Amino acid sequence: MPCPGGGNKMRIQTGIDLCSIERMRTSLNIPRFFEKVFSPAEQAMLNRRGSIFRPAAAAANFAVKEAFSKALGTGVRGFSLREVQVLRDSLGCPFLELTGRAKQIAAEQGLSFSVSISHEQDMAAAVVVAYRE
Repeated sequence: MPCPGGGNKMRIQTGIDLCSIERMRTSLNIPRFFEKVFSPAEQAMLNRRGSIFRPAAAAANFAVKEAFSKALGTGVRGFSLREVQVLRDSLGCPFLELTGRAKQIAAEQGLSFSVSISHEQDMAAAVVVAYRE
């Protein structure tokens, strides 16, 4: 369900989020958190990043998941964060690969998504644009 006032006529919906890289560095030391939030494909991608870049990439991915839920208009309800996979193409460009209920909700709304991430010092930021073609 889109945010109030937007209705289903809206063609573009956005979400934005920030995540502390230092807080993510701490959270990554909790195996249950890592497995609950990140899909196996994301876990593999993050593990390839190495200890220096892994917390920044994980924080960016987490921010994308939160921004996705805002662009979707539901908040993190009705789907698992693991169903919102944030992967990278061969050039490092982030993209969403949805599964399960997240994919179903997006399909019911007829939404496609564009993702942008950035990180600087201790913060990672993400913007997700949801649009109907």
